[in-house]
Amino acid sequence: MTTAVTDPAQERLRRWRLVLGGDTADGTGCALSGQDAAMDGALTALYGKGDKPQTGRERSAGLGASAPSVARWLGDIRTYFPSSVVQVMQRDAIDRLGLATLLLEPEMLEAVEADVHLVGTLMSLNKAMPDTTKETARAVVRKVVDELEKRLATRTRATLTGALDRSARVSRPRHHDIDWNRTIAANLKHYLPEHRTVVPERLIGYGRAGQSVKKEVVLCVDQSGSMAASVVYASVFGAVLASMRSVSTRLVVFDTAVVDLTEQLDDPVDVIFGTRLGGGTDINRALAYCQSQITRPAETVVVLISDLYEGGIRDEMLKRVAAMKASGVQFVTLLALSDEGAPAYDREHAAALAALGAPAFACTPDLFPEVMAAAIEKRPLPIPDPV
Repeated sequence: MTTAVTDPAQERLRRWRLVLGGDTADGTGCALSGQDAAMDGALTALYGKGDKPQTGRERSAGLGASAPSVARWLGDIRTYFPSSVVQVMQRDAIDRLGLATLLLEPEMLEAVEADVHLVGTLMSLNKAMPDTTKETARAVVRKVVDELEKRLATRTRATLTGALDRSARVSRPRHHDIDWNRTIAANLKHYLPEHRTVVPERLIGYGRAGQSVKKEVVLCVDQSGSMAASVVYASVFGAVLASMRSVSTRLVVFDTAVVDLTEQLDDPVDVIFGTRLGGGTDINRALAYCQSQITRPAETVVVLISDLYEGGIRDEMLKRVAAMKASGVQFVTLLALSDEGAPAYDREHAAALAALGAPAFACTPDLFPEVMAAAIEKRPLPIPDPV
């Protein structure tokens, strides 16, 4: 816990001192001690390498390239800061100080706070990772994947099961399959006031939940560097969908090449390590492959997850989307599947897809089940308001 301060004015000075870093011009005149000083040291190690000359110990420390010092620092920040702050500081350390290569050492991986962004970094380092590190890296990724599945799987299955049942309504249902709410709404014109009842001339029922496949889902995921978090979440959702007997799920990742990872969907960790972040982008080629795999267009949902920076043939890409929609495919375009919102994306391509009836928008993992349910039921997508 932080040093106790009872005076509100002094507390404000203390906080400003931690933010500003104690340079001679910070103007607080506030000295730190105890845990506050230790917290300041951890912040200094990461954020103290500015362009200004340094004096004394103020903002002069650094992590350098020493694995032991970085490991100690990782332990310190986990002691002094909450998990959400630790994850931000780790990402900043990787970006600002070039510490990604240190993650190739098993000891370092065991010290970090595992999250989606760390998994993305490990994905980018996969090819350079020595065998001695891969087992530890898989354990780190497994921990993150298990936490995501625990958070997302139950609600996803429940939401999509309801959508699948509603989309399979029949007009001559058995008594226990009747959807009474919709049946009454459809027969209100047959209300008999004298009997205070509705005489249903048309019954609407749920389709019987059998073992047959009701819907085909194709997840087509851009694996360019900016899409790391989206690849992680798509892998988890792909595994959840693949576990549902009434959904046939295909997962395709692409850059300038196209890789079908469907056979690995039973383990999202295998999917994640089967991707390779970076490289170019050929959306048209990826969609051509997906289109070739569609056998029941009217029962198929294609989800393109991409920032839409197309390196292939733009007009062919748009023609392909138009052709799939014309055949009955429900086409969904997500600029990102992550908690951070939309990354930089090609606005011209997004506008062109919107004109085809496939509006592009960023989607959080919590919203994704609702988006898929709407696509399955062929109703308007729950597009979030732009920020």
